Amino acid sequence: MKKCAVILAGGEGKRMKSDIPKPMNEVLGKPMLRWVIDAVKEAGIDDICVVTGYKKEITEEYLKGLPFEVGTVYQSERLGTGHAVMMAEEFLRREGGDVVILCGDAPFMDTETIRDALSQHDKQDCSATVISAMLDDPTGYGRIVRNKDGSLNSIVEHKEADEETLKIKEVNSGGYWFDTADLLSVLNDITANNSAKEYYLPDALDLLLKAGKKVGAFTAKSADTVLGANDPAQLAELNDIAVAKGYC
Repeated sequence: MKKCAVILAGGEGKRMKSDIPKPMNEVLGKPMLRWVIDAVKEAGIDDICVVTGYKKEITEEYLKGLPFEVGTVYQSERLGTGHAVMMAEEFLRREGGDVVILCGDAPFMDTETIRDALSQHDKQDCSATVISAMLDDPTGYGRIVRNKDGSLNSIVEHKEADEETLKIKEVNSGGYWFDTADLLSVLNDITANNSAKEYYLPDALDLLLKAGKKVGAFTAKSADTVLGANDPAQLAELNDIAVAKGYC
């Protein structure tokens, strides 16, 4: 089965106090976006589309300097993760197969996790598979609610979770594998009927489930796969983790 990747990299990251796109901030001297691209390439995926946004020219100029080709599409308005993927619709229709969708500011999403999630996705014949992780403190993350057979029931955002759901320590990493045709069948049905008026990619999972499709969840071995940075202190922490654990 053909494989491709869409990497979401349009964020501004106002709290980072830097005048560059959030995913271009560096961990061990390398943009967080490059960490994700390298993991995708090492997983054997060569067809990559990066969704740019804030100061897109900075990201585009960097990508042009890479020793391999990476495509880009522009998200002129940042209206959520679902909207970002909508910008890559032409790429998805052209590529087909299976697509992994990742956040460009999660540098520790590793090759093994990407490969193993795809393996489970294929073996279970899923339309979509969300990559999850177990956190000691899951505060602020969307919770993974599973059915008794282990398949995905729903992803419940922290602010919408009841007391019982808040006890769940398995969280959404923001990474997903999709059967591209199935994703395209529901992508434009995602609505912005929420307080933020944004289009959220997890809503595609709900639409697939309602259509009778199978959706799974793959738990990464390392909780670091969900880590990102929203401010300079968190970026410094990512650098410390990279050094301590030998990520490079």
